[in-house]
Amino acid sequence: SWNACSEFCNEAGLQLPTEAQWEYAARGPQSGEYPWGDTWDGNRLCWAENRGPGGLTFPVGSFPTGASWVGALDMAGNVWEWCADWYAADYYDWSPTTDPTGPSSGVYRVLRAGSWSDYAGVCRSAYRYRDAPDLTYSSYGFRVARSCR
Repeated sequence: SWNACSEFCNEAGLQLPTEAQWEYAARGPQSGEYPWGDTWDGNRLCWAENRGPGGLTFPVGSFPTGASWVGALDMAGNVWEWCADWYAADYYDWSPTTDPTGPSSGVYRVLRAGSWSDYAGVCRSAYRYRDAPDLTYSSYGFRVARSCR
């Protein structure tokens, strides 16, 4: 759940990425459609037609050719990744243009990346999803953010 991921990060002195941080790490300054570029290649990620052992995920790092411009692995497919932000469908219509941090409250938290059970369109770097922060699901996970400053 988002709650468990957030608690883990707090206890370890880490943080979930904001949605904007996540998307920038995935798309880069060129705003690529997928972490590796603009052309779909189903061999660069774990998704509905390229599942891992047991029909679920692959081990992290199994797709080095799917790395993003900063070298981040598995930013498409494998598991949905929780972000720090609350979700608002129209947030980017009224958000700050530089480093938005998400709405101050909400009902749902943001998920990005798509998963082992999703199809190509859902695994695009710009695709957004949301769910309740207390929900646990087999295709949900997280990554931590690292400051490059």
